[in-house]
Amino acid sequence: MKQNGTGWRMRCFFVLGLTALIAAQSRAGTPPAGTCQRVVLAGEVTEGQEWRAAFGQGWVFRVLPIIPGKSGPEASYSGWDLVVDREQPAGFPDALLLATPPYNSINEHEVGTTFGLRAQDAVGWNPRSFRFLTAPGVFLESQQLYRQLSKGGQVRLAVAGQAGGSEPEARATRRLMELAQQSSAGEFHIVDAHLVPGIADAAPYAENWALAASRTPHTFEPATQGKSTPLGELRWMKFSITLWLPGAWNAPRELHAQRTACGE
Repeated sequence: MKQNGTGWRMRCFFVLGLTALIAAQSRAGTPPAGTCQRVVLAGEVTEGQEWRAAFGQGWVFRVLPIIPGKSGPEASYSGWDLVVDREQPAGFPDALLLATPPYNSINEHEVGTTFGLRAQDAVGWNPRSFRFLTAPGVFLESQQLYRQLSKGGQVRLAVAGQAGGSEPEARATRRLMELAQQSSAGEFHIVDAHLVPGIADAAPYAENWALAASRTPHTFEPATQGKSTPLGELRWMKFSITLWLPGAWNAPRELHAQRTACGE
């Protein structure tokens, strides 16, 4: 679900999202120390276009355009989703989203003018850290659990004894968080961007990102037909992606994987 311009609803979603994030992180715990293979991907993407790169063992990193609605507030959305999926796409949810909660709120996997973020705020949220699954079996089971917990487009994470939560939902939630412990770390860094700035005031939760936007190289472009919008537009982005893969990972030779400590 994405922000629809209603302030009180945005604040509710944000609070709920932070609560879910804290709960999920406490269950997932700290990733185990060890040796990983570090690879760096680099690319650029234009508004409405997709970028992809294979990083070994049948996995692909995709930067996918956020599809705007046909009319109404959703028509103003622009930007990209960060996605980790199989070479043959396995469908929603992807391996990055599954390991990077919260599921129903603002999240580091979405670089765009969603949940009330203006284009300049999205650029200011830089770099972004995420986690992703790398074992196909864990990915498949996590997808099934996520779908089991999904109702009406929202994911309900349940805790045993919680009002309205069933024991099967609590078991599914615990298992989903256990599987998230098997994830790897990643970082997305915006190197440069072209954008049309939004004219709305920064949302309270985005003020730090608005201030940080000046530290990310970017170029302002004129609005389409000279008509500025509250959230603005993301037109182009150059980026680097760092992945800390398991130590035994068979990365493509051209990625020049380097053995290093695992990221957090």
